[in-house]
Amino acid sequence: MTQRAATYAEVFAVREYRYLFAAYLLSLAGDQLTAVTVAYLVYTRTGSAALAAAAYASSYLAWLTGGPLLSGLADRFPRRRVLVVCDLARAALIPAAALLDLAAPALVVLLFAVNLMRPPFVAARAALMPEVLDGDRYGVANGVDNICAQVMQVVGFAVGGSLVALLSLRGALLVDAGTFLASALLIMIGVRPRPAPRPSWSPDRPGPAAGLRLICTDSRLRAYVLVLWTASAFTYAAEGLMVPLARQYGGGAGTVGLLLAAAPSGMALGGVALTRLCPPAARPRLILPLAALSAGVLAATWLIPPVRLVLLLLVLAGAASAFAIPLNALFGRAVPTQYRGRAFGVAITGLSGLQGTAMVMAGLARIVGRPPR
Repeated sequence: MTQRAATYAEVFAVREYRYLFAAYLLSLAGDQLTAVTVAYLVYTRTGSAALAAAAYASSYLAWLTGGPLLSGLADRFPRRRVLVVCDLARAALIPAAALLDLAAPALVVLLFAVNLMRPPFVAARAALMPEVLDGDRYGVANGVDNICAQVMQVVGFAVGGSLVALLSLRGALLVDAGTFLASALLIMIGVRPRPAPRPSWSPDRPGPAAGLRLICTDSRLRAYVLVLWTASAFTYAAEGLMVPLARQYGGGAGTVGLLLAAAPSGMALGGVALTRLCPPAARPRLILPLAALSAGVLAATWLIPPVRLVLLLLVLAGAASAFAIPLNALFGRAVPTQYRGRAFGVAITGLSGLQGTAMVMAGLARIVGRPPR
């Protein structure tokens, strides 16, 4: 690994990555639009907050069910093909919500089916990245992707709501389908075909549990995943408490928005600092200190400091959580290519499950804990 950090210009000089990155942005935008518009459609048709929440939460459920089973497609078939098929499937399914008069439960099922395409897409893209980028360009590209994901998380909901207001629900859903179609076209044009890492007809191909077995039996991979899961659980537990925290300070929706945006903003800043200002050789040594900081700094919120200090602590926790960027690069390089899709699927599935569990546990702790002062 070179001692000099790769520049963003060097990363984007790789033609395949430029197309993968543009497709990634469109796919992220499509995921946000899907979540917002279908949940809103369910609510307007039924007036049921529970069904609307179920529609929105289907993305988490899709990872927990589809992650272990479908991520392996990225190892059985050419990864470029998996990316294109997942995008085209979503582009074909989403118009059904816009054009057909489906009942609310059917809309929830439809959204779940759309979200089932995300695990194999994410696994295939993550598995393909080390083949597209070499040296520190791979690590820096992980940072770019992570930063854009954080920004899209903050911006996506506002854009989705604006599209619904401007174009109506049906128009917004058709635009949503168009993002996935455009993503598929970009991948077909800009990413060169590669053979599957393992032939799909091989009689000895491992089953869905192969990724989990690989992680459990490899001490390095096991350590990487445990660090990611443990530290990230604290960050997302805090995210689940932002509404009651804002009310505790006497704030409204604006305060909630600021609190929710603080950690992703910090993550974006931390990602830039880690990938551009930190030498590649130093990044692995910072993983454990930053992971501990990302979790430990949130403990200070228990003291109920002024809201400005809470925002600063959340930004700091988000910046420290950029440890996931070099950790992801180490993980991707350590996994044999024929198991990479399944291994990434296991890591992200476990992360999604722990994030949801941490939010619930934090909420329960908030209920049984000491009352606010």
